[in-house]
Amino acid sequence: MGRDTIADIITSIRNVDMDRKVTVRIASTNITENIVKILLREGFIENVRKHQESNKYFLVLTLRHRRNRKGTYRTILNLKRISRPGLRIYSNYQRIPRILGGMGIVILSTSRGIMTDREARLERIGGEILCYIW
Repeated sequence: MGRDTIADIITSIRNVDMDRKVTVRIASTNITENIVKILLREGFIENVRKHQESNKYFLVLTLRHRRNRKGTYRTILNLKRISRPGLRIYSNYQRIPRILGGMGIVILSTSRGIMTDREARLERIGGEILCYIW
């Protein structure tokens, strides 16, 4: 049996955010790198570094936090895994759900790679719904 790397990423980020820590280290694979690029581009994380330890690569993510008059506070990330190994969820481009009226994003795995819901609608392609982030 294989591991669900996408669920591992989501759980790691959610746990670090709830512990109010700044950085999280996740295993580096092609899928995780593509998802992290989307999170960085959409502004959910602040910085990404690639780190190597004994022939294994890791990604070190710095979560985004905002400043307030009273000090710093972190943006609460809500991440939800949709399609999982036991139950795959697919959608065409017309039925891709909108999260919070377009405020959140849906990450899809399409025939042209991993992309957000907006990009998939523009290119008019559907795919497997990996997760919701808002």
